[in-house]
Amino acid sequence: MNDLNDVNGPNLLIVDGANVVGSVPDGWWRDRRGAAERLRDRLAERDEGEEIVLVVEGAARGVESVPGVRVDSAPGSGDDRIVELVAARAERGGCVVVTADRELRERVRAFGARCLGPRAVRPEA
Repeated sequence: MNDLNDVNGPNLLIVDGANVVGSVPDGWWRDRRGAAERLRDRLAERDEGEEIVLVVEGAARGVESVPGVRVDSAPGSGDDRIVELVAARAERGGCVVVTADRELRERVRAFGARCLGPRAVRPEA
């Protein structure tokens, strides 16, 4: 599901999967897909009335969506995909992007997104 028109919920949280997974040195590099699935499952446990989109790239592509979390497999750069999603959302109201990537934060703020660090969804980060 990579349709930008699917991003229309009232409160949208876009999670930079690679950045958030990489925020904790727990061996994620040995199984990037498994690490992305664990993050997806953790996000699915949130009960904050928000639409959640987890953007994955590289070896994590193909992780399936679950109830409460739509997984978007970036065809190229995950950062570029996140910017596309934020830009598409800008006219309907902002969103929140979870990442520690400074350059990505600057790019999405240009479209009105708010940014939070990985600890917002992964407290041990």
